Amino acid sequence: MVKNWLDSDIIEAETDQNVKNKEQFRVLTNPIKAAAFAALPRLPIFASHTVRAPKRGVKGPLASKKKPEKVVNPLFEKRPKQFGIGGALPPKKDLTRFVKWPHVVRIQRQRRILKQRLKVPPAVNQFTKTLDKNLATQLFKLLLKYRPEDKAAKKERLLKRAQAEAEGKTVETKKPIVVKYGLNHVTYLIEQNKAQLVVIAHDVDPIELVVWLPALCRKMEVPYAIVKGKSRLGAIVHKKTASVLCLTSVKNEDKMEFSRVLEAVKANFNDKFDEHRKKWGGGIMGSKSLAKTKAKERVIAKENLD
Repeated sequence: MVKNWLDSDIIEAETDQNVKNKEQFRVLTNPIKAAAFAALPRLPIFASHTVRAPKRGVKGPLASKKKPEKVVNPLFEKRPKQFGIGGALPPKKDLTRFVKWPHVVRIQRQRRILKQRLKVPPAVNQFTKTLDKNLATQLFKLLLKYRPEDKAAKKERLLKRAQAEAEGKTVETKKPIVVKYGLNHVTYLIEQNKAQLVVIAHDVDPIELVVWLPALCRKMEVPYAIVKGKSRLGAIVHKKTASVLCLTSVKNEDKMEFSRVLEAVKANFNDKFDEHRKKWGGGIMGSKSLAKTKAKERVIAKENLD
């Protein structure tokens, strides 16, 4: 009977909240000490203090992993950087918006934005409609076959001619078929109906130099094309830039290719002259201006509904 009483007290003591550590548990396992412990007054056990067994299938909380402590050498003192004036250099970042760009670059960008914002007259706006890439490639391949001679080739030709004349030989000189360039020269060829194809650069500055040329070509019924850009035209005639090029004739072996290029050029420019003459350009607003306009439209639409 005593043994059963002790056993029941031991079980109750194990569930009691007064048992806080293993030392007390060891005390209760001794029969003599357990009897003395049983004589002590008991604290009431409330429902909130009851110990419940965890549900099956529910995992307990994971043990937190302790990070290994970083060994700090006391000989090295930590000195935080001071980024003030005369202090440490700040970390590198993108400074594009703070760069003072060269004057030429700023003028180019401002001109581009102004051309988008302002209304552009049709006579100027037609220079934005250039020949497509495939046709431009064919055209420049054809023009490269008729490049004029450079200074070295001219010097060699004149030297051979002088040697032949010194030997008493007759030299037959035949005028070569080459690309004509120079605004005044090309204008004269157009007026004389000698030009068969005129190529105009789209980025001539000032544009007033060539703005009247498409109208002249249409009046004289000369095929013309607007291409990108003046530096590419200049490379054909051994110059930095060229605003206008002109072909007066081609060799027999290139006539088929030349006729195909002429048909494509006429379809893109001469036949669409009236369409280009009526179409204004520009008037494209920025993102901020468009957002303000849309906001105003929404307010007006809301007022109309009310």
